[in-house]
Amino acid sequence: MTVHLNFLRRASTGTATFTVKDLKLGQQTSTIHVSLTQGSSREEVVGYVTHTNMATETGISLSTNWSLLPAPYPAKIPLISTNRDEHWRSYSDMPFLSFRKASAKIDIFIPRTGQLDLSIVDEWIRFKSGEKFTMNSLGYVADAFPQIVESFREHAPDSIPWQYRNGHLWYPTVLLNLEIKKILPLAGVEWLFVRVRAKQIKNGRMDLEVVIMDDVRDLVALSQHVCLIVRADRNLAKRRVTRNGETKL
Repeated sequence: MTVHLNFLRRASTGTATFTVKDLKLGQQTSTIHVSLTQGSSREEVVGYVTHTNMATETGISLSTNWSLLPAPYPAKIPLISTNRDEHWRSYSDMPFLSFRKASAKIDIFIPRTGQLDLSIVDEWIRFKSGEKFTMNSLGYVADAFPQIVESFREHAPDSIPWQYRNGHLWYPTVLLNLEIKKILPLAGVEWLFVRVRAKQIKNGRMDLEVVIMDDVRDLVALSQHVCLIVRADRNLAKRRVTRNGETKL
């Protein structure tokens, strides 16, 4: 039902240990605490996961008439899949894609005439491998999208401080929340629509709201992020260790 993650330190490629602790096992919801450690018991990520059986949920349901504003461009999935939709095109030239390897696993289609606003990213996505999006994929989907700051660097470079206009940037997530709204079919779905929007980008920090929908525009999940904006060499540099043995970002 919900996931709350705090990213304490940058993780490294290699083995990791997950530790799961039951906090509350209930009839309707259960909550666990999860931590990811590497090295000598160095905690990198901690989180709380709340489970429920959404297939058996009952209770009041009301229509709120909510919709995405501004409205996304219309889409015809069969035409998108062959890159022939009049409103959507394949986005294979994402900046620094080799640095953001996770995003290289999906085909991304963005508006042909550009995003509706520099603070918005709309995309249709599918896995390049042909596999389907399942409930297990939603955490990945909530964190795999073109970066909004890159739109500003491309289309409004004068708004970017000169020292950040060129070279690779890194957008480490400090906090991520994910709420599941709809169960995907057990066999999965080929396509998902994602809107990412930033409300404020200030002093090297930004918020992101991520809305995930299926191919009929039913709401599947909501996610909120708190991210930093730093030079990419921070991600590649050797860890700095404080006097008490803690590592810094």
